[in-house]
Amino acid sequence: MLNVETRHAVHPEHAKGMDTANLRRNFLAGGLFANGEIRLAYTHYDRFVLGGAVPDGAALVLDQVAETRTPNFMDRREMGIVNIGDTGRVDADGQGWDMAYGDVLYLGMGAGPVTFSGAGRFYITSAPAHRAFPHRLVKVADAKEVKLGAAETSNKRTIRQLIHPLVMESCQLILGYTSLEDGSVWNTIPSHIHDRRMEAYLYHGMAPEARVLHLMGEPHETRHLFVANEQAVLSPPWSIHSGAGIGAYTFIWAMAGDNVDYTDMDFIAPEDLR
Repeated sequence: MLNVETRHAVHPEHAKGMDTANLRRNFLAGGLFANGEIRLAYTHYDRFVLGGAVPDGAALVLDQVAETRTPNFMDRREMGIVNIGDTGRVDADGQGWDMAYGDVLYLGMGAGPVTFSGAGRFYITSAPAHRAFPHRLVKVADAKEVKLGAAETSNKRTIRQLIHPLVMESCQLILGYTSLEDGSVWNTIPSHIHDRRMEAYLYHGMAPEARVLHLMGEPHETRHLFVANEQAVLSPPWSIHSGAGIGAYTFIWAMAGDNVDYTDMDFIAPEDLR
């Protein structure tokens, strides 16, 4: 079963006047992981798509998506898939890959129908592509690791870059994930914006009752969302994106836009936030 919703882009002046319900309706994507379904959110931020696939004992096939108006979803797109569940399998373009927890699969443009099976819980990200790069399974051990933060500032964390120029080539999709160490709660500090790219966060690995306080909005006009396990946040190019959580959590970040330069960001000092 395939379920797709569309999210239109929001101007920052419009976002200033939104109440909590409207902020959540426009920028929070929940309910992405449903047994026996593929659920996608088609966004107007760089035509980025995110979603989840949970086979639950029967294979699921992602083929045609009406919103793209192409015979197959992958005809003009690339895809990054992260397994956040037990061992599963993805098949596409006559090939198959077994994926353990934390593994990332990159599928290049023209991969054709994509089949999800096994006990996996697959997080799907996709962006338009202009060139076909080779499909590649990136194991956790293949990631480029970056250690940032400190215990005294409560943001000691490990960034794992997987679909990233230091690991592999892609058109515009960049993806990785960040894990907080015990006792640290703050992610993405200092905060920043990157006007040339949008970003999406998927928070997972959280206790059911835990929440992350996700900060968004323009640096001088911030807003917030309380985010539960396996919920995603859409971050427009004009918005900051940082937050603090209750207990352990990991977030998967994925970006699309004008370039694949991970360092292309404009930092905002904490004292300049409002």
